[in-house]
Amino acid sequence: MEDTILTIRKASREDLADLLDLARTAFLQAFSAGNKSENVQAYLNEAFTLEQLEKELDEPASIFFVAEKAKEIIGYTKVNLVPAQTDVHDPESLEIARLYVLEEHLGSGLGKWLLDTAIDFAKQNQKKYLWLGVWEHNARAIRFYEKNGLRIFGSHPFPFGDEIQTDYLMRVDF
Repeated sequence: MEDTILTIRKASREDLADLLDLARTAFLQAFSAGNKSENVQAYLNEAFTLEQLEKELDEPASIFFVAEKAKEIIGYTKVNLVPAQTDVHDPESLEIARLYVLEEHLGSGLGKWLLDTAIDFAKQNQKKYLWLGVWEHNARAIRFYEKNGLRIFGSHPFPFGDEIQTDYLMRVDF
């Protein structure tokens, strides 16, 4: 029975290898379709290495929350406070830099739970709003965020291999 319990907790350095495996797998599941494989691989080699993830985990203004079931990490979200934010840079905001759930857990409510965890963290830290960037062609994610109260308020370029893609900026105010 205990192995079926789902928990969300802050990640630690002990989670590094498992978090890296999940991050790479979930990214491939989410973005392999619709992107050139060379660009996907280039991004993986830049953003999802042991060294890069270790650096991000050590950043005091970045917090990782992992979802765990049967001692296996099945989803995570990374949030950024100023100065670690990738855009906006508003001390009254919290950025969700990443929110990934393994494909087999999509539609289970896990993504909403991770989003709610980020929102709760933002409120506990007296932030006025939460924002994120989402690829303009990721219709499923855009619908998910809209269903949960986020609205598009702008866009920014997102370098991805040899392309410059567009991410919509979405936010929810508290």
